[in-house]
Amino acid sequence: MNVLLLNGSPNLHGCTDTALQEVAAALEQEGVSTEIVHVGNRDIRGCIGCRKCKTQGKCVFDDLVNEIAPKFAACDGLVVGSPVYYASANGTLSAFLDRLFYSCPADKSMKVGACVVSCRRGGASATFDQLNKYFTISGMPVAPSCYWNSVHGNTPDEVRQDAEGMQVMRTLGKNMAFLLGSIALGKEQYGLPQPEPRIFTNFIR
Repeated sequence: MNVLLLNGSPNLHGCTDTALQEVAAALEQEGVSTEIVHVGNRDIRGCIGCRKCKTQGKCVFDDLVNEIAPKFAACDGLVVGSPVYYASANGTLSAFLDRLFYSCPADKSMKVGACVVSCRRGGASATFDQLNKYFTISGMPVAPSCYWNSVHGNTPDEVRQDAEGMQVMRTLGKNMAFLLGSIALGKEQYGLPQPEPRIFTNFIR
């Protein structure tokens, strides 16, 4: 089993990375391979709604989104990490996720999702809620922890002093590994739930 972790911070080894490293270490201890990809320092524009991806099978903007799409398709789980900017996720990361989730044609159902957020003081819950929506719209079970997945601090050293936050990250990794194993076993014994044909309802009459 393997988990892809996305660092949405512009800082390679900042507070968000500190949280992701703790999750990754817990996953590795449970026998799950991990890869952390740095997203937040890249020049990534938002989706323009051209829908070319529906015919081409990839985004019309050939950048990191198309580079990561095969990794997303192949992984068993995805962890998204972001700093808190104005009580929401980093704009670069949001643009990346919008295009990745929309353009990647792979079936995302039953891949395990989780997000972690890093803030100095406030806005963590709003960012946590925003990022989880990418998973729940895609049929991805969300791995739980013992609290909302946030760490607090203005530097990596301060984040490491957030003993509760670090525990939340470790617990998330362990719970995610368990959920990954449980879903793999369920796939083998019972198969995946069969989806209904999608229904799209427009409320403008």
